[in-house]
Amino acid sequence: MAILTVRNVPDEVHRALRVRAANHGRSTEAEVREILERAVKPEQRIRIGDALAELSGRIGLTNDDFEVFDQLRDKAPSEPMRFE
Repeated sequence: MAILTVRNVPDEVHRALRVRAANHGRSTEAEVREILERAVKPEQRIRIGDALAELSGRIGLTNDDFEVFDQLRDKAPSEPMRFE
């Protein structure tokens, strides 16, 4: 696990962290870890497929709109890469 050092924390912020940690029954260090985790991690994982489906629905795209891609797609088999 990584180690993080935060310098120059104002006294009143440190005091508030200690009080908040005590209210939650944990150490100040554990409280800071909890605060950081909640700040940077979403409650639910964002899935790219779901996000794209929602976006296309919002702008009114249908399956018919995507048929053009099937018509334009190159159907020839791809060539494997060569490293020579």
